[in-house]
Amino acid sequence: MTTPVCTSASAAVFPSFSSYVRARGPVLLRTARSLTANPCDAEDLLQTALTKTYLAWERIEDHRALDGYVRRALVNTRTSQWRKRKVDEFACDELPERETTPAPDPAEQQVLRDAMWRAVVRLPDRQRAMVVLRYYEDLSEVQTAELLGVSVGTVKSAVSRALSKLREDPELSRAA
Repeated sequence: MTTPVCTSASAAVFPSFSSYVRARGPVLLRTARSLTANPCDAEDLLQTALTKTYLAWERIEDHRALDGYVRRALVNTRTSQWRKRKVDEFACDELPERETTPAPDPAEQQVLRDAMWRAVVRLPDRQRAMVVLRYYEDLSEVQTAELLGVSVGTVKSAVSRALSKLREDPELSRAA
């Protein structure tokens, strides 16, 4: 068996497998994502296709056609996975029982959100700022303290007092 000779022009395009993956990886990942619904599955699919390409690297004569080779490996691998998948759905004579707990009413949820916001607005300015930064903006206590120019202990105590006021707010308890 003779080993295919790689032309100097194609060797200059991608001198090594790792240089090819660095250069074309993002494009190939987009292709893999178009073949799967889950980004993690796309990464696994690309890794499998690249493994197959690596094993055939020395046999590939024209390195300018590597994208086509990898795309074909992606499609073939995905087709094989699809054929091997286990079917988790089975036809049955009876329908499963529905959940007995009803879904929350969106209007009631909005009433509660509105009441919560009105209660937050009634807080003193400093407490309101800390509650908004901590819970609406999802900042840490340290980030909130740095942003407001206070100590972390001040943030903790002010937020604690604000939460106590919110728990005691009559409008908020009626809405809940």
